[in-house]
Amino acid sequence: MTHPHGGPDAMGVPRWDFSTNANACGPSPMALAAVRQADAAHYPDPQHTALREALAGFHGVAVERIVIAASASEFIARISASVARAGGQRAWWPALAYGDYAHAAQAWGLQRVNDPAQVDLLWLCEPSSPLGSAEAMASAVAQQGGVIVIDRAYEPLRLSGRSSLGAEALDRLWQLWTPNKALGLTGVRGAYAIAPVQSQELARALERLAPSWPLGAHGVAMLRAWVRADTQQWLTESLVSLRDWKAQQMALLAGLGWTCLPSEANYFCARAPVALDTPALRAQGIKLRDTTSLGLPDHWRLGVRSPAAQAALRDALQRATLRCVEVSA
Repeated sequence: MTHPHGGPDAMGVPRWDFSTNANACGPSPMALAAVRQADAAHYPDPQHTALREALAGFHGVAVERIVIAASASEFIARISASVARAGGQRAWWPALAYGDYAHAAQAWGLQRVNDPAQVDLLWLCEPSSPLGSAEAMASAVAQQGGVIVIDRAYEPLRLSGRSSLGAEALDRLWQLWTPNKALGLTGVRGAYAIAPVQSQELARALERLAPSWPLGAHGVAMLRAWVRADTQQWLTESLVSLRDWKAQQMALLAGLGWTCLPSEANYFCARAPVALDTPALRAQGIKLRDTTSLGLPDHWRLGVRSPAAQAALRDALQRATLRCVEVSA
């Protein structure tokens, strides 16, 4: 099976890549230096003791609540497997969502049902993908008796609004964190989850299902850098630039006739006024993310990029429009 995703493809790394949601101000200098200095000659601690302590301290939770994962996708697969092995049969995820929730559910025989309150595994994502909006449902969290996971990959890249769930509600569900997007280091895999306060049994089950050394030395280095004060300061400062760039990018597309949907994150979805010649755009170094696999056909998700990248996008789209006019004539 294929897994549609943003980023490089068979043609290599796009020069102007709007298909990825990685922080366009990255990579974080602190995190990049830590990854480059990682000791790749030796295995990391298989229990990730120091890393767990650092992550627990960063979030202000007990160290026992930290579950290390090789990536967000690996955790999605592992917790789906754990729920199914424990007898779970039903799952729910948003109609517009990252495809791995459905893929993992199908791989483990979990059937999607329409009522979130009647499932064994429920997925939330906030800010959501692909829309970048607030879609978590407080009522579902309060009433649902199964395993609830909120994917917080884009919370560090939130440019407006705030989480719809407070601290008390968040303590009742699993929180999945993937810092590599915020750090601009998507090539380094590494993630972690914070277990609910009363989920020790499932946390242990997930540990038993984990492979040895789910993280290599570079993933450990990235996550250790993630919790540093100077890294967090860099991230805070990068959000200022991203807010300005986002406003400019949405205005640019609106001026070209695109319909841009609202978003609280460093990306947004938009509909083009005409069909796009994506091979021609790709040949010019431009790559966009088709959101059909995310449940939103006829739209594109665009990560916020620098003014230079936006200028390249504008020129490419204007050339494409001129070609359409010439063909029509």
